Amino acid sequence: MRISLAEEMRGIDKKAAETYGLSTAVLMENAGHRTAEAVAELLGTPVMGKSVIVLAGSGNNGGDAFAAARHLANLGMRLKVFFIGDVAHFSPATAANCETVKKMGIEIHELASDRTWDRLTVSLRFADVVVDGVLGTGFAGELRKPVLRLIELVNSMGKPVVSIDIPSGVAADTGAVSTVAMQAAVTLTFGLPKVGHFLCPGAALTGKLLVDDIGLPLQLLEEKSMRQVLLDDALATTLVPLRPLDVHKGSCGHVLVVAGSRGMTGAAYLASLAALRIGAGMVTLAVPESIADLMEMKTTEVMTVPVPECVPGVMGGDEALARLLELSEGKDAVLIGPGLGRLEATGEVVRKFAAYLEKPLVLDADALFAFHGHLKELARCKQMPVLTPHLGELAGLLGETVEAVRQDLLKCVREAAARLQSVIVAKSECTLVAYPNGEVFFTTKGNPGMATAGCGDVLAGTVVGLMQQMESALAPLAGVYLHGLAGDLAASHSGDGLIASDVLAQLPRALVNLRRRQTGAAAK
Repeated sequence: MRISLAEEMRGIDKKAAETYGLSTAVLMENAGHRTAEAVAELLGTPVMGKSVIVLAGSGNNGGDAFAAARHLANLGMRLKVFFIGDVAHFSPATAANCETVKKMGIEIHELASDRTWDRLTVSLRFADVVVDGVLGTGFAGELRKPVLRLIELVNSMGKPVVSIDIPSGVAADTGAVSTVAMQAAVTLTFGLPKVGHFLCPGAALTGKLLVDDIGLPLQLLEEKSMRQVLLDDALATTLVPLRPLDVHKGSCGHVLVVAGSRGMTGAAYLASLAALRIGAGMVTLAVPESIADLMEMKTTEVMTVPVPECVPGVMGGDEALARLLELSEGKDAVLIGPGLGRLEATGEVVRKFAAYLEKPLVLDADALFAFHGHLKELARCKQMPVLTPHLGELAGLLGETVEAVRQDLLKCVREAAARLQSVIVAKSECTLVAYPNGEVFFTTKGNPGMATAGCGDVLAGTVVGLMQQMESALAPLAGVYLHGLAGDLAASHSGDGLIASDVLAQLPRALVNLRRRQTGAAAK
């Protein structure tokens, strides 16, 4: 499924009218009917006599709300409709739906006097649900004071809200909120989901997201000119091929993991075990020589190799580089970074080693730090590396603040992937996978419990472990999906108290679940 920007959705609506003859009035009618159904689904049965407050603005979002009011009344619900805005801004379809509501005997209260505001306040206290049709996907910038007052009032009442298209006050293209936005229990969006549904703070305000095509032609909703894609179950099942009968450990890939330093052995352990747990045939772990014996005992199934150190417990220097170059021979993919340390001597080894490699490469954690101030070297790597930063690491790499990166995360990640000629896996509440060609994939798996030390190391190991089992360029997508699914499986047992090794332990089960989806799809 594609994810649309606001302008792209407007283009779809325009083509629907000009090419397919689907007028705004028809789409608004479908949107209103589906909104009424969403309200009924939220309330459960019976709905007769339930009290509903419908809030309508002056844009087409308000027109959808007026259309919904008519259908809600037909279901036997008790309605109060409140309007905020300027009737001069009504489109013909919005004006028509507003007039129909009036002709049905449903009074529309304009929020223009203290008396009407008082009426709304009292009505909200006794409401079962609120329909939010105040602002749509076209909103950007600062809220007008009356709208700000309205949103704060509704939020203070704690009533379940069904938002039409996007919670009022959320910027559709970024998820940003200037001051405040409606807190929805359910958001019903039309045509395609929007970027703001997945990135915080918008994601936290969206509630349960429902998507309805409202009759828009599938050809318009699948246009490849939209470069945002939802990494959902359907897409994930197409990524990882089924294993052939004659598979062996050599054909599943031999991975080299360069990781660990004194006090950070856990990162090396988690990353290397994740590569095995996701199906890699063999893993060699290169660690500083003074901790090699410890890792040898800790990682039974991983082959551990000592690497010369620049200081005790930290690899570095020309001898370390020579050893890593030797170890990379015959390996199918390489991961550098988890727990490696941030000494300049270590960073120099990382940069020279990455420049030499001509095979699939994942750079994580301290390997990303090594390229601070050396972005040109990163862009000149012989292969297209996969970078797996959290937002702090991404900001540091780009010389920005986290706040600046967050302001428009999609744009930032997309531009960084093109500039650095890298695949960027930007870890956040909705991890984004961006390719240099401009395509960005939004994940659907994962949970807040995964905000724990070591989860990123497991992700990096998962991605590199898949690189020989499938097309390496697609491994970041499969890795992010399976890592998130493993996290969801772990959270079902451990909740917010899960630790990274819980996610690691669930990787095989996540892979089994994916295989079941694949074989089920094949059976159909």
